[in-house]
Amino acid sequence: MQQETSLCCEVPEAAGHPEGQMVRLQGVTKEFDGARKLRALDNITLHVERGEIVSILGPSGSGKSTLLNLMGTLDRPTSGFVAIDGHDVNSLNDDSVTRLRREKIGFIFQFFNLLPGLTCLQNVGLPLHLGGWSSARVKERAHLLLRLVGLGDRLDHLPDELSGGERQRVAIARALAYEPPLLLADEPTGNLDSDTGKEILALLQDLHRRASSAIVLVTHDESVARIATRRIALRDARIVEERRL
Repeated sequence: MQQETSLCCEVPEAAGHPEGQMVRLQGVTKEFDGARKLRALDNITLHVERGEIVSILGPSGSGKSTLLNLMGTLDRPTSGFVAIDGHDVNSLNDDSVTRLRREKIGFIFQFFNLLPGLTCLQNVGLPLHLGGWSSARVKERAHLLLRLVGLGDRLDHLPDELSGGERQRVAIARALAYEPPLLLADEPTGNLDSDTGKEILALLQDLHRRASSAIVLVTHDESVARIATRRIALRDARIVEERRL
């Protein structure tokens, strides 16, 4: 069996490698080419500490989703430096970036992104199957995670047989498959009613207390942002406010 590429490209000494930082962006700019060049992020410098909850707010077009994509290694900056758990993303090849994303980062999306033809157990276990886990280990781990989010009695249900809140719980369980030290949540309550949204936020806070993962929440909702320990506001591709809560 082919051996996986090692995540050997760590942060260079000159850039620093503070032990407590889960995410570090230094002087990051992101531009997209089109009829005219669009600058989505402009010289962004920020870090996310291990175990903290950070909210990112801003109007549509401010750069929130682009910032989350860079933190999630789904894209690379035009210029500047991105590190995840001490690993310089720009210095990693595609296989190593995929491995870093799989082992270090969990994603929670507004629209759940569950596969409709798979059961809850299968949706949660899918990342582990793709990582080469045995079927027995996958089933055991997925079952445990679904119990953790309160869905131990929904293992064989399909997504269409669940409420919106239950589907988001399945998505959260899937994001926790590898016990990632970083969770990225893009409008995690945006497709839910207010009461269900509160339940999902309470679940995230509870999981945070249990696992101490760093959580980055992109939201336009002030009530969602209030669960964070630090708030970052974007406007016109730049950070315009950063404060602890």
